[in-house]
Amino acid sequence: PGAWEMPVLVAELARAAKVDAIVCLGCVVRGDTAHFDYVAGENAKGIAAVAQQTGVPVANGVLTTNTMEQALDRAGGKLGNKGAEAVHSAIEMAHLLRSIRDPKR
Repeated sequence: PGAWEMPVLVAELARAAKVDAIVCLGCVVRGDTAHFDYVAGENAKGIAAVAQQTGVPVANGVLTTNTMEQALDRAGGKLGNKGAEAVHSAIEMAHLLRSIRDPKR
């Protein structure tokens, strides 16, 4: 499956699994057609909707790039590691939501 299908899996995990957060990782590289715009946009909208509808934090680490070089630069290359940043964001959100939902913990 790819980025288009990701929101379905994320929704299932958020509803069925006992998870504190979900991290979405992947990459959509622009091609010569408008396909990129549809896939990247619907991926982002879909995973955001899951977070809003379920209350489970979903971190978006899906890269949208013009080239493979840009993807590699963002996935641990010279521009950092956006996947690691998404993981940290998910952990922070899980802790924050836990403190709000159960302040005695």
